[in-house]
Amino acid sequence: MSALPTVDDVTAALAGVKDPEIKRPITELNMVKSVDVAADGRVTVAVYLTVSGCPLRDTIIRDVTAAVMALQGSTSVEVVLDVMSAEQRKELSQQLRGGAPEREIPFTKPDSLTRIYAVASGKGGVGKSSVTANLAAAMAADGVRVGLVDADIYGHSIPRMFGVEGSQPTVVERMIMPVPAHGVKLISTEMFKPDRDIPVAWRGPMLHRALQQFLTDVYWGDLDILLLDLPPGTGDVAISLAQLLPNAEIVVVTTPQLAAAEVAERAGSIAMQTHQQVAGVIENMSFLPCPHCGPEHRLELFGSGGGQRVADGLSKRLGAAVPLLGEIPIDTRLREGGDTGTPLVLDEPDLPASITLRQVAKRLSHRQRGLAGMSLSLSPAG
Repeated sequence: MSALPTVDDVTAALAGVKDPEIKRPITELNMVKSVDVAADGRVTVAVYLTVSGCPLRDTIIRDVTAAVMALQGSTSVEVVLDVMSAEQRKELSQQLRGGAPEREIPFTKPDSLTRIYAVASGKGGVGKSSVTANLAAAMAADGVRVGLVDADIYGHSIPRMFGVEGSQPTVVERMIMPVPAHGVKLISTEMFKPDRDIPVAWRGPMLHRALQQFLTDVYWGDLDILLLDLPPGTGDVAISLAQLLPNAEIVVVTTPQLAAAEVAERAGSIAMQTHQQVAGVIENMSFLPCPHCGPEHRLELFGSGGGQRVADGLSKRLGAAVPLLGEIPIDTRLREGGDTGTPLVLDEPDLPASITLRQVAKRLSHRQRGLAGMSLSLSPAG
């Protein structure tokens, strides 16, 4: 008969189980209430949930069961769920904040290593949200830690594009846990509405407050990249973003035709007033690969050259090189993936549109970060 696992063995195994929302070990978060090992190898693990309606409770049960059953001598596992007290949730909130005061934006700290990209467009209908969703999914699939703020308050569509429409985030002592999907941490206005079909009718101050709450009250953890899907144009949200995240870089999405390119260039030019950098331009719906001749024959349904015109125009206006990051071909499956909740880069990564999106994602996520604005802990000699 094999030796039974000890309580220490079980606890050590549970250290490999991460809370699916917070992404840290449940032992570190003091979520393990008790461990009991019976004489016949039956193991009972009591786990604290942060709130009674925890949406990922089944994931916790599955992961705990798998970790303990992997131990030699374990014959069965029973996971008993309990709920943290108000005091325990308060302690957890303080632990996650690392002692930092509330209502502080972690991404503006001098030692923050998170790159921030605000994805903007001059007008609606150019596929900005689809591009943002696929960039986030591609980065996460590449091992990058990604957060995505659906800052298009009126036209929020990110939850549907990730298949989590109708989801509500867990709240722990006024700290909001982002909803995970396809390896990306998400937050959206839709998640806080009693009915997702209710329109949002807010003026500027409310928009500013919502964006501020997404940045201060959401527990993002350690991110490599934070993406923001902005509403079209240069309105209140774009201005608030510049105030709240002055270190954010702008990525402009356009389509090839001149009318869209002119408006997109104006949207990118807001960087002159907000003193932000433009990371580059993405041209969406660039061309349709000919269904008869093959991809070497491009059907330019919306004209050509719009993305390059925007990049050249912004380079001239800003006095710094603004690259054209990529030209994404038309593919109906890109739209279909947004409707079904599985980004195209995950569902069919080898399609031409997916390849371009993944190249752009890698280019943005692997850019070398400068030292501007970072504390180097240096002092004058002598």
